[in-house]
Amino acid sequence: MRGISLFNRLLKITIPINPIKGSGAAFLWGPRGTGKTTLLKQKFKKAKYIDLLDSDLCTEFIIRPKQLREEILADEPEVVIVDEIQKVPQLIDEIHWLLENVKIKIILCGSSARKLKKSGGNLLGGRAVTYELFPLTTAEISEIELNRALNVGTIPIHYLSNEPRRLLKAYINNYIKEEIIEEALTRNIPSFSRFLNTVALTHGQLLNYTNVARETGVSPNTVRDYYQILKDTLLGHDLEPWRKNKTRRLIETAKFYLFDVGIANHLNPEIERVSEGSDVYGNAFEHFLIEEVRAWLSYNEKDYSLSFWRTVSGFEVDLIIGDLAVALEFKSAAKIKSMHLKGMRALKEENHVGRAIIVSRDISYRKTEDNIEIMPWQQFCLSLWNNEILK
Repeated sequence: MRGISLFNRLLKITIPINPIKGSGAAFLWGPRGTGKTTLLKQKFKKAKYIDLLDSDLCTEFIIRPKQLREEILADEPEVVIVDEIQKVPQLIDEIHWLLENVKIKIILCGSSARKLKKSGGNLLGGRAVTYELFPLTTAEISEIELNRALNVGTIPIHYLSNEPRRLLKAYINNYIKEEIIEEALTRNIPSFSRFLNTVALTHGQLLNYTNVARETGVSPNTVRDYYQILKDTLLGHDLEPWRKNKTRRLIETAKFYLFDVGIANHLNPEIERVSEGSDVYGNAFEHFLIEEVRAWLSYNEKDYSLSFWRTVSGFEVDLIIGDLAVALEFKSAAKIKSMHLKGMRALKEENHVGRAIIVSRDISYRKTEDNIEIMPWQQFCLSLWNNEILK
């Protein structure tokens, strides 16, 4: 089983679903396959569970949303879990009524809040706390196999499978079917499919809507809408540039990253395998660790922004946490040399940086005379989850 237990998720993610005395609610969002249902069923074994993937049940609630209120008033459960809530936005008003009138705890989970918002859903008027579930992290996989993670990603079923490529293909097909076609997020499915392939080719690079539009065969405005669909369905996110320039001219265009390195690899027709020493390997290493930091911030409820620093002349630092509290460069090299420090040194020349860390496949931790830490990736991940990187 590659040293993984999904029960570890219960130790890493706490969901305080009683923020208001007597009743309360929580949203748990996450991309498909990250284990939302597994986690909630493990943690709340006695909860009333409503699965809106059941087409008959889903239809019943669409036709008559009040049925939910009546069932809960009859059963009087302490906890109710509504899975795939975005499929029946009409239930939000019923849930709001229950929170106002019944002592109950309700957890709503799904892969997108887009349909709820577009349908005028009030998202419970601020009465619900919100959490996000990510693919597996290094804190949940003992002795993680780096090369496997960089090739197939860390969505649980993909990382564990002996045939991950077949599952990755099914994942993308199911995403398009269930999230895009069934939810009617766009009518032009062929162009959206071409867009996904183009996103993979330009993944982790500066956003250029015009170029992507040219490759996809749609307008730049449509491309913007497509990127928003990916973000709303949690399949990807922007990484904004650091803009507090002093003397150097900085890039002011965001980058876009898919949420899982395996998904990014599978969508890219030019990648068959991520092999050590290649540019693709370096990009995957960087992507893997950026997502690790994102998960850590979210699970620990750290309110720090993430950005990257890049000058017009080409100096770059991969990730900035907060107001330069930590600057991170991710290098897949097995031995860090002086040439790998140029970007970090350029950043430090004109900014006060709390900690400057180069994360690599080096085998030993060391520090340069100008206070740049060179840290093995395993040590970095362990220190991150022990809350030792950002003090």
